Amino acid sequence: MDINAVLSLGVEGEEDSYAGKLYLMAPYLAFSSLDKKSVRFTIPLSTVRRVERLNARAGIYALSLALWHGGKIIVQLTSLRPTADLFCALLRDALKIELQRGRMKTVKGFVKTCYSEVLISGSAPTPSDEKDEISATEASESSYLGGLGLRFKFPGDPKKLREVSKIKLWTTYLKTHGRNLTLLRYPQCTRLVQVGLPNRLRGEMWETLSGSLFLRYSNPGLYEQLLEQNAGRTTTSTEDIEKDLHRSLPEYAGYQSEDGIGALRRVLQAYSFKNPELGYCQAMNILAAAILIYMSEEQAFWLLEVLCDRLLPGYYAPSMHGTLLDQRVFESLVQRCLPIIHDHFQVVDVQLSVASLPWFLSLFINSMPMIFAFRIVDCFFCMGPKVLFQINGEKLLQIQDDGGFLNLMRDYFASLGDSAHPHSTDPRARAITRFQELLLVSFREFSVITDDLILSERKRFRNEIIHSIETFSKRSAVRNLRSLGRFTKEQAGLIYDALYQAMCVIPPPPAQLPPPALIHEGLEEKPETRIQLRTFQYFLSEIATWARDEKIVSNGFQQRVDRDVAEHEFIDRLFFFWDTSCCGALSFQDLVSGLDGVMFNDLMENIEWFFNLHDKNKDGFLTKDEVLTVSESFLFIFRFEVGDAYLGAVSRFMTNAFEYGDALLTDVDHKEILEGDEPGSPLPLPSNQPYLNLATFRMVVLADEILESFFETDLSASFRLDPVAELELPTSSSGLLGEFWSTIATDNNKKMFNMFTDEIGKTIGKHQVIHRPSIGRYKNLEEPKARESLLTPGMRHSTSKSSLRSSPSSSSLRPSSPSQSLTVEVPSSTNLKGPVSAVGFSPMVQAANAALLARPAFTIDDSKDDEDDDDDDAEVADNDDQVMDEVDAFLEAHDSGLTDADKEVAKDLLNAEPVK
Repeated sequence: MDINAVLSLGVEGEEDSYAGKLYLMAPYLAFSSLDKKSVRFTIPLSTVRRVERLNARAGIYALSLALWHGGKIIVQLTSLRPTADLFCALLRDALKIELQRGRMKTVKGFVKTCYSEVLISGSAPTPSDEKDEISATEASESSYLGGLGLRFKFPGDPKKLREVSKIKLWTTYLKTHGRNLTLLRYPQCTRLVQVGLPNRLRGEMWETLSGSLFLRYSNPGLYEQLLEQNAGRTTTSTEDIEKDLHRSLPEYAGYQSEDGIGALRRVLQAYSFKNPELGYCQAMNILAAAILIYMSEEQAFWLLEVLCDRLLPGYYAPSMHGTLLDQRVFESLVQRCLPIIHDHFQVVDVQLSVASLPWFLSLFINSMPMIFAFRIVDCFFCMGPKVLFQINGEKLLQIQDDGGFLNLMRDYFASLGDSAHPHSTDPRARAITRFQELLLVSFREFSVITDDLILSERKRFRNEIIHSIETFSKRSAVRNLRSLGRFTKEQAGLIYDALYQAMCVIPPPPAQLPPPALIHEGLEEKPETRIQLRTFQYFLSEIATWARDEKIVSNGFQQRVDRDVAEHEFIDRLFFFWDTSCCGALSFQDLVSGLDGVMFNDLMENIEWFFNLHDKNKDGFLTKDEVLTVSESFLFIFRFEVGDAYLGAVSRFMTNAFEYGDALLTDVDHKEILEGDEPGSPLPLPSNQPYLNLATFRMVVLADEILESFFETDLSASFRLDPVAELELPTSSSGLLGEFWSTIATDNNKKMFNMFTDEIGKTIGKHQVIHRPSIGRYKNLEEPKARESLLTPGMRHSTSKSSLRSSPSSSSLRPSSPSQSLTVEVPSSTNLKGPVSAVGFSPMVQAANAALLARPAFTIDDSKDDEDDDDDDAEVADNDDQVMDEVDAFLEAHDSGLTDADKEVAKDLLNAEPVK
């Protein structure tokens, strides 16, 4: 539930009050200001110690919440009284559930893993004596989690990075605004992140700002459990991980030892086991390696989960569709915000994605010195993916080709630590680096690039990217087929389209990995995409005309075609007939081979195919029960044909089949029982007795003109490979009219409208339903004459008549659906085409992966020790002032959305007493 509210900090004069929305999403409580960026927080309900209703002015409904770390927030509910009461009741129930689950007791042990607890409690080393390297004794005494930097030093010079000043500023903020699970994100938090995070606090703030902290809190021990359950297991992903372990950040000391390599291996393998569909991508390697410098293995594992699933969806998928989409969005934003540079790139034919694709995949870690790349990562976790699009460069109008563009950007990134104004007479101006200027320009000049703008651009180009990925995936899938049969590549592509459309409408269950075995033999390949029976039924309804029920409905108001998927034993039999590997599911190759076995056949080949389809035990004979099944299959295929021509053909097939079958049986099979039965009655045949062979079956079929024409042309022609309609993704609904139409034009409302018009049509006598025939050869009621029987007079005196007496009557062969004449031609309905999973990597993606692993070494990243400069205490104050000057440079106007009167009410609530 969400409710309008005004948030105030429990300390008077510390922060302004902000209007926004309060969300209850058990077991979490969240708040977002009206501008969705000034004030935000998400806190677990298990960290709420006490909730009180305040005794405020008349008409004011306010709550006071005491949090785990001693902070207090006051929430003024500005909705109607019944709504506020309902919200409070839901909050009370959610808190009771958390108390019963024992989650309140787990908070104390969890917060001990956070460095901010050590920092605030005063047990952290004093900033002036702080070292990047800690001893083994100190590491064993402290229980907070940290990365490889605690042992192998953090990148950069701590003195130049002004770690002392940053620690002071963050300590002050965390004391007032909470920390880790209870952090309140006010405007000052964002400004401090833009200035930079302290090395020891960086890992914790990354997981707090991204939300991975809550995943680690909610799933204790899951990381270790994944590693334990999959110990010794070998998959395609683990093999790829082993190849790339020594290729990520080799210049960092931590990855020159087995400790760092082992940690990186465990994190990547654990994620591949948790998400086998995505598995592993080369771009994840350098990202995980950089994260582990500041975070423990468990912290890095959960942050990688948030990155791949929520912050950068589709970036590290096999097709990398998220990256390709954002590249198109980036090019569009360059055209909009930097039109001169865009036009110059068009003239000299420079591909922007050649350089920008590695930027996005590695979050700039692979493109610039790490100390600056981590500053960008800080902003990314704080403000979201829009940070990746706010980048600025110089001298871009002088480049003439892709090589010049790459060299320019590499040189620019390498010089980010240089002074932006080296010849200035002002010492403060000379102290401003190119990176600081870059951030200032990015956040000020390109502030028009917002999350909403990026989302709208993604929707705009999504169809284009999906189409390009679909085309590449289709080519790869067709190229990887073992055999095309008699199909062309274009025809195989149409089968591929129909297959993935069916998978979109009726998704197959996820491929189940085999249970971990004690002895692992060989390499586990990625499971092949296969469809089960329900998905196959939809797929066949798009290919075969008799596998769908098409009704032309006319009710006086509209005329439409309703299509339903048919269900019959014949379709199930075809599914298992094509399942040559006997695994209960069909692959793309199975479908191509199966359709190849029927779509190009001549008369005799189709008869043999139909015979083998119904020969269950593959002994070359049909039993009597299987002959009856053949007739039922005929009736299913001919169920909507006009007149009784096909019904008569099936009836004659039954008569001839039993006549020929009985006439060709041996005398032993027809000896009469002399005792207990009437003279002349035959001995009943067992159900598995061979009855009709292929030659006899051919003779029975060729004895009827309709069946002969069906097997000669109609059966193969009933399988049609038509182009599938392109996927039409929903467009963004802008404006009142767009939102109103998107609310009305839903599938359920369309069905209700059709039912309503059908009922009116029935009332006025204009409702008519016509079934579209699947063959459509005979459109009148005339029935072809039957051919003369091929049996000799002597063979006709066999026991076939008594055999026929036990067979179903002709009336039982009549289809249940009435046959009607077709008078209107309506094009078949189209459906949405589902998203396509990629089969391989495009050349652009392969080039990006190669670029990711070719990271240049930057001298500025060399780790250095802190220096105990006691005589630099005077400079500390100056540094604090300089840092705050930079903070103020990023400060923008933050509108709290409150009037002066509202602010006075909020101030009064700070001193209000609880209701007794």
